[in-house]
Amino acid sequence: MPSYSLANRLVIGIASSALFDLKESDAVFRREGEESYRAYQRENLDNTLRPGVAFPFIRRILSLNDLNPAGDPLVEVIILSRNDPDTGLRVMRSIKAHELPISRAVFMQGRAPYRFMRALHMSLFLSADENDVREAVASGLPAGRVLGSAVADDPADRELRIAFDFDGVLAGDESERVYQQDGLEGFRAHEALNVTTPHDAGPLRDFLSEVNKLQRREEERRREDEDYAIRVHVSIVTARNAPAHERAVLSLNNWGVTVNDAFFLGGVDKSSIMDVLKPHIFFDDQESHLEGTSRTTPSVHIPFGVVNQGELPGGPQ
Repeated sequence: MPSYSLANRLVIGIASSALFDLKESDAVFRREGEESYRAYQRENLDNTLRPGVAFPFIRRILSLNDLNPAGDPLVEVIILSRNDPDTGLRVMRSIKAHELPISRAVFMQGRAPYRFMRALHMSLFLSADENDVREAVASGLPAGRVLGSAVADDPADRELRIAFDFDGVLAGDESERVYQQDGLEGFRAHEALNVTTPHDAGPLRDFLSEVNKLQRREEERRREDEDYAIRVHVSIVTARNAPAHERAVLSLNNWGVTVNDAFFLGGVDKSSIMDVLKPHIFFDDQESHLEGTSRTTPSVHIPFGVVNQGELPGGPQ
């Protein structure tokens, strides 16, 4: 087989727990142990798993490979699983049944698979396993834990809407640390003083950069075909407001990344925005924000920075 490079593609690693609804399987494992779990998966080998939290996002981002149809996909999704190859068969058969173009997988038989992210050029790893995600982020890797249940998904809908929090997700947590130490007024003073200084990059800055490449390819397609409808739409939804919004915008420009929309909410409940925006995935570093959004929106917790090092109140996200 000829060599296949992942270096110039958007590569996403996903655990079966994020792609599919594994509640029943997990219940068997917890109640009866590993051998019963193995038997259960063998017995249900041809019982297709239902879509999970990240399924709509993965289906849509893979569909963008039609922008480069000559057998050279722009996007690769690779299964990173704690299953062994035997019990992973059901996952791969379910992928085929759902007609997802995913052919690559890593099965690790109970060991953490995120260690292979750099080797596989991944800019994102999604899982429902909190320990795996926290360990990955602690190792400087871009990982998130999916929250909530799967939401209804229209298979005819081709649009992909992605929403990001700013601090602790696209940016580092420098300003959050100031907020935790000096409060809101200290935070505002710090942002005003540093308004011309870009933030350090956060864990998902590079993932947004890769998404922007897909958007540029879409713009190329639209120049070739004026009837082409743009599918990828990116938003930031942050509790920053004026004047702290200026540093966020400057940072995006400095990093060379772009978003289509920006919501500077100043503490307004994010879930009310999500109900209208309806993103297919939303990334935030504070679980307190995601408690509301995850009821209706596929949500991902990024356990990065000071707010995830202890029980701290939510700050300017």
